[in-house]
Amino acid sequence: MLLLDLFAVTTSFLGLFFIKTVAAQIICPIDGTVVNNFACCPFVAVKSDLLANVFDGTCGANAAAVIRLAFSDAIGFSINTDKGGGADGSIITFPVELTFPQNVGLDCIVKIIDNVAGERGVSRGDAIHFAASIALSLCPGAPVVQTFVGRPEANRPAAPNTIPNPFDPANTIFARMQDAGFSPTELVALLAAHSIGSQHDVDPTIPGAPFDTTPGSFDSQFFLETLLRGTLFPGDGPHQGEATSPLPGEFRLQSDFTCARDPRTACTWQSFVSNQTLMAARFATAMAKLTLLGQDVLTLTDCTELIPRSPPAASQAVFPATKSRPDIDQACAISLFPSTLKTLVGPEPTVLPVPPQSVCI
Repeated sequence: MLLLDLFAVTTSFLGLFFIKTVAAQIICPIDGTVVNNFACCPFVAVKSDLLANVFDGTCGANAAAVIRLAFSDAIGFSINTDKGGGADGSIITFPVELTFPQNVGLDCIVKIIDNVAGERGVSRGDAIHFAASIALSLCPGAPVVQTFVGRPEANRPAAPNTIPNPFDPANTIFARMQDAGFSPTELVALLAAHSIGSQHDVDPTIPGAPFDTTPGSFDSQFFLETLLRGTLFPGDGPHQGEATSPLPGEFRLQSDFTCARDPRTACTWQSFVSNQTLMAARFATAMAKLTLLGQDVLTLTDCTELIPRSPPAASQAVFPATKSRPDIDQACAISLFPSTLKTLVGPEPTVLPVPPQSVCI
């Protein structure tokens, strides 16, 4: 009905309507960027800093680190008890959080994002979660995540043991996530971030070992390769929190192995293998929810308009060379594994480490 009414109005009224719409927008004084709310203007400069000086315009090690930082900051929250303020920047404000074993390796990226927040006069919580959205925009195949700003500074640290360990059993992981308000299937959606990730501290002998053969691309390859039967450890493993991997150089977290095969999550996991669009959409919803934990959205401003769209993913998932359907651990009991996936031609690949970025050496 509204659409019909719009077409029924006179041309002159339409002219007034569009003039009003443009007049309601804000021109930021720094560089003339047009936004819908003045509160977004400081983040124009934040965006430029991140792209040029933190991420170097690539979906590299720092982009993955910031996305991990956003999770570690936000998940210190509970819908049942007081475990922390959620997505509030407390992981920067209160250094005690960096002593939690699950946050090992985040010191460098914390310093970088803290500097960005201080230089641009935005809260640490906003800096973290805005940075995560910008990082994702550099990763082919990643969705645009709805992004809000206006968080106050954190007033207390998160409690210890609010971040699941990679060696925790499924029941422990699911219970912690449920306590923060996330279902097991939402957890699987969040784990799509591992498609661009790598490990540094579970096995210190192979820093930068990626979780699949396409690091730096937010795609379904991670969900396929996690279901391949493991045959080896890429370093001097096994280490606590590590499971056997199907390919030389590739690293597999025990928690990923567990979620891919648990009956409560196996079918969701499998559904992402051949459906990049579904994976990205589910991740965007879960990630937006994560970044609002502990926040009153009515007091925040939506600045999603500043988040660029990522390039498309290069391709749908494919079996690495020498691997095929018989190498899959079939875990979903109610549907068959996709039968249309192709296998790359050639020798078995060796997955190379993700190099560190200069700003975090």
